[in-house]
Amino acid sequence: GLPPWAALVLFALPTVALLPVKLGALWLIAQGHSVAGIVVVLTAKIVGTAIVARLFSLTQPALLRLRWFAAFYRWLIPWKDAWLNAIRATWPWRVGRVMKYRAKRAVMAAWRRLFPVR
Repeated sequence: GLPPWAALVLFALPTVALLPVKLGALWLIAQGHSVAGIVVVLTAKIVGTAIVARLFSLTQPALLRLRWFAAFYRWLIPWKDAWLNAIRATWPWRVGRVMKYRAKRAVMAAWRRLFPVR
């Protein structure tokens, strides 16, 4: 129910909020704590992406009322879909999917052996 520009500010907020965290991670790396810095950067990226994805799903109708945003969105989505389709057609992607399926089945079988249903 937000106006379009308020939705845009809300959508951009996680990026601005996580900037100090990322700068802190760079400081950790500069101080010789490379692993800790990289873990902080990766965690910030994962959390930020999850938050932005959720906010986008909530604010998408308002954001699409901005003409420039709607035009960019209409351009981006077919481009993104084409790239994802190309990536999903590659053998590393297909092999990875098979490995994931097999690993999931192995974990579930081990779980059932450890905790049988009575």
